[in-house]
Amino acid sequence: MSEAILELKQVSKWYESAEKRKILDGLNLSVSEGERFSIVGPSGCGKSTLLNLLGTLDQPSEGDVIVGGISTSGLGESEIARVRSEKIGFIFQMHHLLPQCTALENVLVPTLALPQRSDPEESSERARDLLERVGLAEKLNSQPGQLSGGERQRVAVVRSLINRPSLLLADEPTGALDEDNAKKLIELLADLNESESLALIVVTHDRDIANALGDVRTLRHGKIESE
Repeated sequence: MSEAILELKQVSKWYESAEKRKILDGLNLSVSEGERFSIVGPSGCGKSTLLNLLGTLDQPSEGDVIVGGISTSGLGESEIARVRSEKIGFIFQMHHLLPQCTALENVLVPTLALPQRSDPEESSERARDLLERVGLAEKLNSQPGQLSGGERQRVAVVRSLINRPSLLLADEPTGALDEDNAKKLIELLADLNESESLALIVVTHDRDIANALGDVRTLRHGKIESE
């Protein structure tokens, strides 16, 4: 059995208000190398909160998030940021590309955040290879304004892979795409999940997208249920 690359141990999350509202309640989750599944649930159930915890962008109120065998409980922000940059890639509904940079330059931005800079030539070669693989070999020097919505999202996918993460998290990645481009993007993510041996978790409200990934899990009343 593959070693867990991410674990949640008794993770709860709540927000203090007039009364304590618990969003996530004692979650236990183990994600193995190469595993993939989607998380669905009604609006406001805590899907984005869960994804932020999985990606160490937020910290639990209780419990522990373990990434690559490293407990993030008690780590400082800079230490958590290092773990995140080395282990986790993110894809969001909006691509968040830098408008003044080319597709190639946008892909290389995450390499600047690594504690130990990777070889620039090696990173550039990987970026070019990945962009070619997703059908953007002719768009290396194009700025986001010169790309279609589907092309911009593919650049964002490649950017999320440049540091060779072991886990890829996608938050409504097809939300801004038409049906055809949404289908192509999910096929691309599934292919990369297998060929790059990285775990893939997609949060979506779209049941067709979720079903296309195979394993569907529902977040309900602060708990994850397998379907």
